[in-house]
Amino acid sequence: MLEQGIHFHPKLGTSDEEKVPIRKGYGQGLLEAGEKDRRVVALCADLTESTQTHLFRDRFPGRFVEMGIAEQSMASVASGMAAMGKIPFFTSYAMFSPGRNWEQIRTTICYNDVNVKIVGSHAGVSVGPDGGTHQALEDIAITRVIPRMTVIVPCDAEEARKATIAAADHDGPVYIRLQREETPLMTTDVSPFEIGKAQCLYRSSNPSVTIFACGAAVRTALTVAEELAGDIGVIVVNVPTVKPLDPTVCTYAEASGCTVTIEEHQRIGGLGSAVAEMISESCPMPVHRVGVDDRFGQSGTPEELIDHYGLSKEHLAEIVRVAAGGRGAR
Repeated sequence: MLEQGIHFHPKLGTSDEEKVPIRKGYGQGLLEAGEKDRRVVALCADLTESTQTHLFRDRFPGRFVEMGIAEQSMASVASGMAAMGKIPFFTSYAMFSPGRNWEQIRTTICYNDVNVKIVGSHAGVSVGPDGGTHQALEDIAITRVIPRMTVIVPCDAEEARKATIAAADHDGPVYIRLQREETPLMTTDVSPFEIGKAQCLYRSSNPSVTIFACGAAVRTALTVAEELAGDIGVIVVNVPTVKPLDPTVCTYAEASGCTVTIEEHQRIGGLGSAVAEMISESCPMPVHRVGVDDRFGQSGTPEELIDHYGLSKEHLAEIVRVAAGGRGAR
């Protein structure tokens, strides 16, 4: 059943479930962070409306810089701003930032340990018709490997809003990963969020499998847990902070003895890899990673691509059944 104390959105699971693009939460959070702290500034690479940075631009035009299609320069300029005491947020499509400007992020931001926030929008295959050149499936991997970087993948627009405000208060480099399509609102303004903390959203009385998820895949995990209720006991854990990974991952994993991860990212290097690394060192057990299996994206509708790459609820349910069968009954 759904965990008490999470304060789920009242329409979650209803026929009129409310859906909002995760990136909209970033726009609102950036605006609130800017109202709270005059040091907050924003930069964008010619995608101001798409990334929802226009809300900040319109409210604080003197604290906004339109960089044009110059993601590498944008990272370097943000680094300089941070060195002068500002708290810069810069954003583009994730394929271009952190994809195109990874070296500048590594060397001018993280190596120098300056207080910059990188926001990658339109991540994953659910970008849809934009195709493989615009579908960032590697961004978690390339950011979490950099020393001093914090990596956050919000599950819905409300969590993205809170993550943005929390990132402004956090001292050090942060990467926030956003998705384009409308995603069901699962949380509310009073739901818990803290950088570095995972949250158990669903727990069966006698669990056989623990599902760890991030981003829009959290809703898929909840759907599967509810559909399998009475057949297979499941724990669902939302992991909005992929780095640093919450050590309670092992506590949740040990409660079932078998683990499944799901993310809209390559199976290599993302949440699944982070969870497998921690479990292999601290509480060894089977880990089944659901993600894009070493392939590039392609054009299609978001629904077609989610199904094609094995990220649908049907595919996840089958993986959970296999995992539970291999685990054995408790």
